[in-house]
Amino acid sequence: MSGKPVKRSLTLRGHRTSVSLEDAFWTAFRAMAKAEGMALNELAARIDESRDPEVGLASAIRVAILNDLHAKLEDRRERL
Repeated sequence: MSGKPVKRSLTLRGHRTSVSLEDAFWTAFRAMAKAEGMALNELAARIDESRDPEVGLASAIRVAILNDLHAKLEDRRERL
């Protein structure tokens, strides 16, 4: 996996936009969408709608991925 961001296009509410994320984040983002039963564009739109306008979409996606992973770890700890 490369540490260099890769730019990909997404469609948010009918409008195309591009987002640059590292390969590891694209992989985690796809897994997150699949786990939630959503298309990648749907998840990106949900994150976009909830983000602070001062925060870029790529940053908001990275934080959402980290929050999701953190919640899964907490859930796992509670079950142990």
